[in-house]
Amino acid sequence: MISALAWVRKGAAAEKPTKYEMTEEEYARLQQVADEEIKEAKREIKKKSKIDASILNDPALKDFNLEDYDDSEPGSSDDDSEARVNVFSNIKGLSYYQDDDEDPYLKKPADGEDDDEEEDELRIFKSDSILLVAKTEDDISNLEVCVFEAESDNLFVHHDFMLPAFPLAVEWLDYRVGRKAGTEGAGSYVAVGTFEPRIEIWDLDTIDSSYPDAVLGCTDKKKLRKGRGKPHAEYHTDAIMGLSWNTNVRNLLASSSADTTVKLWDLNAAKCVQSYAHHKSKVQAVKWHPTEASVMLTGGYDRRVAAFDSRAPAAVNWWQVSADVESVMWDVHSPSHFFVATEDGTVRYYDIRNVGQGKTGGDPVYTLVAHSEALSSMDQHPRIPGLLITGSADETVKVWDIRDKKPSMVISRNLDVGNVFAARFCPDEPMLVAVGGSNGESRIWDLSTNAQVRAAFGSADIRAAPVKEKPLVRIADDDDEDADEDDTREAVIAEMYGEDVAGAVGEVSQDDDDDDEDDSDQSDNDSDASMASDK
Repeated sequence: MISALAWVRKGAAAEKPTKYEMTEEEYARLQQVADEEIKEAKREIKKKSKIDASILNDPALKDFNLEDYDDSEPGSSDDDSEARVNVFSNIKGLSYYQDDDEDPYLKKPADGEDDDEEEDELRIFKSDSILLVAKTEDDISNLEVCVFEAESDNLFVHHDFMLPAFPLAVEWLDYRVGRKAGTEGAGSYVAVGTFEPRIEIWDLDTIDSSYPDAVLGCTDKKKLRKGRGKPHAEYHTDAIMGLSWNTNVRNLLASSSADTTVKLWDLNAAKCVQSYAHHKSKVQAVKWHPTEASVMLTGGYDRRVAAFDSRAPAAVNWWQVSADVESVMWDVHSPSHFFVATEDGTVRYYDIRNVGQGKTGGDPVYTLVAHSEALSSMDQHPRIPGLLITGSADETVKVWDIRDKKPSMVISRNLDVGNVFAARFCPDEPMLVAVGGSNGESRIWDLSTNAQVRAAFGSADIRAAPVKEKPLVRIADDDDEDADEDDTREAVIAEMYGEDVAGAVGEVSQDDDDDDEDDSDQSDNDSDASMASDK
């Protein structure tokens, strides 16, 4: 499952990522964490596997020596056990050459050759776009750093980070924290919110990291267990549902949580500097205003949206909606307006200046019934006013023309990602849209080659020029690699022996595959017949 996506600004990533090297302090910290985890595990085991003393002392069971049952086998000794462990230790000939330099079959690369090859493989070019993918598979969650090469429409995983729990929100930022805090120039980092009540910030320019560069929130598990879900002034006590980095005051990060609070974090000190408790239920979304550095927008499961100045949290303007809020977004082309997406599949567009008495917001400028199920994600084109995309649990992604405040649908597509949880425009290649969903795959859709989008938003010259629509781009899997190998083989045969021979070879290969399938089907039928006769 892909639960969140984020693009990295082109050129922000280091061309040559560095490998993570742990310091002595980090080793000590890791050892301390491991010791605490081991102690906690032992306590849990002791608690769960505690055996009643009366059972162990039961005369009827005393002869079985249950306390030492697993220690050793009857009639065995420590010497026997040690001998069994070392049973293969005296086999001769396993290592013929004591020194690898003497082995003629081992070819050592020239000094630095391996390092150069690895650097070339890891190099990120200025023309590459980077997509961050929060993914969970088989209860294991990680953040994949994917590189998209636009010229060849190639998308691949460059490196990844293991996450402690299911990810709910990701936010890219270029403000340096942790080990590189204070270093001159901008960096490339990602803040990740999960079901755990703390925020992890990872350095995207470092690979093989075993620990995030900064952690915002409480790391004391005892405190968190006791106060789970109860609002606290200094840290979150439940899942992190939303994140927003302040691009105007770059050391500020806002977060929203299932503990009903919104918090403001100072990245320099890695501490919470302000906590807001104006919502009455889980807070799903938070967004800083694009130009007003202190203004933010929040929305929650109390079916309310709040707009306020973070310096004066008591003065909150409210808007009531008909369902739980899924997403909020300021209109970058008209910053006095904002969008609200809700669980009933609706988008509402509000004017922040339209506030009545009692700080209650007015009616929406317009209401768009966009989907039949929850509207989980939306985004607007960063350069073209009026171009909006929405994604929903109804498995569709829709493109809308909302110019003149009269929304109309341009196109609706099922991109085969399951329930859509994330849809994001690329900031540098604005007609590229990344989409992720419940089936665990991401897609990149090039809207610039779609006829309906070109007709709605293109100039007269663009509309007149015929263009073949590009297929969706996704990360290649093993089946795709096998198909590429087959195509390569046929191409080589065609070059050597001609197209007719290559075609014949391809037909033979296909016939062999069909025969294998037929044999498999026949085997299944024979097995079924055998089972029926047994009955």
